[in-house]
Amino acid sequence: MQITNISEAKANLSHLIKLVQENNKPIIISKAGKPIAVLSAYLENTTPRKLGGSWENKVQIAPDFDEPCEEIVDSFYNFPDK
Repeated sequence: MQITNISEAKANLSHLIKLVQENNKPIIISKAGKPIAVLSAYLENTTPRKLGGSWENKVQIAPDFDEPCEEIVDSFYNFPDK
């Protein structure tokens, strides 16, 4: 793990970000010799979310949920005569 002081980090931020991305290893930023922050790569969570919690098995989606409602569709195209 690389350690750099805050003034070097400000001057070389783009380079440090590139190092973090390439090596996937965090960099510690220090001030007056004491660690104050960690620069690390952002790793996106790609696992699908699991449904659950207090609503589990309490909500059901109708099989025709995505089907258009004919009454609403007709209201867009069939205007009443005046």
